Amino acid sequence: MTTTETKIAALKQAVASSPEYAEIVPLFIGLYEQLLGREHETGITIHPSTENLSERSRNGFPVLSPTDLHVEREQAASFLAKITSFLCLMGRENKEYLGLLAAALQAGTIEPAAIFPAILERRRAPVTEAAGALGIPAALVEFVFEIPLKTSLESFAAGYGPDAFPEWTEGYCPVCGSRAAMSELTGEEGRRHLCCSTCTFRWPFKRLTCPYCGNDDPDKQSYFTVDEGPCRVDTCRACSRYIKTRDSRKGHGGVPLEVEDMTTIHLDLLAVREGFERGK
Repeated sequence: MTTTETKIAALKQAVASSPEYAEIVPLFIGLYEQLLGREHETGITIHPSTENLSERSRNGFPVLSPTDLHVEREQAASFLAKITSFLCLMGRENKEYLGLLAAALQAGTIEPAAIFPAILERRRAPVTEAAGALGIPAALVEFVFEIPLKTSLESFAAGYGPDAFPEWTEGYCPVCGSRAAMSELTGEEGRRHLCCSTCTFRWPFKRLTCPYCGNDDPDKQSYFTVDEGPCRVDTCRACSRYIKTRDSRKGHGGVPLEVEDMTTIHLDLLAVREGFERGK
């Protein structure tokens, strides 16, 4: 199966085994079904520099920079329009805003080539300004534009193996520079890998170190679980952040971590209740 097909299958299994997700999971199943077979039609191509890659990696610079994203506007706008149309069909919420966004894409009054790099670089101003000019929530603009961006970046990152960057020691992604979304323990020794929140690339990282602030004092780290499942929450009292961790030795090894993240929202709610915020 393709990566997209694997995500669809895992989400359908999640609904079957956990009915509480029946309200939110169908939206993401539908989105992935929209992407299936169209992963290379986003209008985004990626052309990074390969010069001094090893040296850049050793010094903490990821493979990609925002200027490596090249956008074919007409194709990108068409792809985004299909996403907005699907979201409109899924329900009444935000339908008016989605209509305004679709009209702006058709009229050329919002520029994908400016929005995609801003999201990757976590620059809020271009997204906020574009949304404000249209009178729609910035979070909605970011959500819609993230779909093709993540799709393209995930396809690009799939070209690298988890040990492609042996000198990388950072808590952010060596491919695209985004924060870690989750971590995973694998193998008999419980080797730890972080999973990128944007391109889903996974890379090895120290077992007892916070990926967000670098704290490695065990007295300032802890974790909690709520059931016998494979996922837990690792917390850092040095920076008050948390990261969800899947111990694949306990199961779910074939479930994409992106799906695992969606179906463990209850852990996020508990972590926030305890005074921690998600790492970023």
